[in-house]
Amino acid sequence: MSEGSSGSPLKSDLGTTTISNAVVSQIAGIAAQEVEKVQMGGGAAAAVGGFLQSVTGGVTGGSTSGGGNYSRGVSVEVGEEEAAIDLTMAIEYGQSIPQITEAARRNVINRVESLAGLRVTEVNITVNDVQVPEERPMLGEQEETEEMARRQEQRA
Repeated sequence: MSEGSSGSPLKSDLGTTTISNAVVSQIAGIAAQEVEKVQMGGGAAAAVGGFLQSVTGGVTGGSTSGGGNYSRGVSVEVGEEEAAIDLTMAIEYGQSIPQITEAARRNVINRVESLAGLRVTEVNITVNDVQVPEERPMLGEQEETEEMARRQEQRA
């Protein structure tokens, strides 16, 4: 490794900044969800996981990142200056999967590179579900139930 010649914003004469996997997972998950018609982690499975998390107050899916919903469907490998990211998502039926995934890929790369200062070497995307528009009212009901659970929790 050549010191200083890499131009990495994470290394300077005064020290080194290390970005954890959990932080990159959260940034990537938020960035992917900023793209319309994307449901991270897959459709129904993600909805059920989110509902269970809101009811139990715990983190489901074995995630130890502490990122909760933001890192669902995200797996990362973070080095000193680079990151590789794998995303799993559902796309709304009727949408162009190549267009949506490319938009998500570009947004994730832009956000991780600008916010974390890491160079993204690849963003691999697995589309594991198609979200049917008729499912949206059910997701709306789920969100209302989650909000009611949060309000009750705050009162307690």
